[in-house]
Amino acid sequence: MAEQKPIAAWMTDMDGVLVHEGRMIPGADTLLHRLSERGVPFLVLTNNSIHTPRDLRFRLRSSGLEVPEESIWTSAMATAAFLDDQRPGGSAYVIGEAGLTTALHEIGYVLTDTRPDYVVLGETRTYSFEAVTTAIRLIDAGARFVATNPDATGPSTEGLLPATGSVAAMISKATGTDPYFVGKPNPLMMRAALNRLQAHSESTLMIGDRMDTDILAGLEAGMRTVLVLSGITRADEVERFPFRPTRVVTSIADLVDDV
Repeated sequence: MAEQKPIAAWMTDMDGVLVHEGRMIPGADTLLHRLSERGVPFLVLTNNSIHTPRDLRFRLRSSGLEVPEESIWTSAMATAAFLDDQRPGGSAYVIGEAGLTTALHEIGYVLTDTRPDYVVLGETRTYSFEAVTTAIRLIDAGARFVATNPDATGPSTEGLLPATGSVAAMISKATGTDPYFVGKPNPLMMRAALNRLQAHSESTLMIGDRMDTDILAGLEAGMRTVLVLSGITRADEVERFPFRPTRVVTSIADLVDDV
């Protein structure tokens, strides 16, 4: 086997890896500080499209973590980059919040419910029957269906919440049209992140807490992967998947000495 290249860039998921319900996971601050101190390129990735990078930076800082805006890459940003490449200057009907609408405005998209090129579904805590009905009718009339990420559920202090993937399934059932998911595990999001870092997959590490998104995305993009057990996937679930991470650790703290 060819000798592996040294890790020169790091990518990490946010929820379940760096923070949990707004609280820093021990060791996350030390790891990020060490990466910054030693000039190692890194990117914080999230499938959550609710917040802008500026909002996320503030939220992370409130948890005790310092992450610059340019080191944050969201599924909303990846979706905007995809649409800008596919149909520059287009239009979209959006179900989502500021993270998604801001990203689309920044690429010059018009947000409208009148004959849009796309229906774009993102994360929100205020899904409405009216908005979902409008999306169904627009897709049925010919709008292309794109969603930021396939996560069926997300965490909250009260337990699991339905997420983008669940609402997408409802719209798909009504229209017979499946969405194109841009976020993890689509390697498209990972390749865009690699380009943003100016890094190569063979020398980049992906850290995540979900086998079905983070680890799969890293694997399909050609990166080495680390599963942390501080989030969604439990240790006894790893063997159920047909693929494996490069390494499994208890938490981000176990990786500090690898920087």
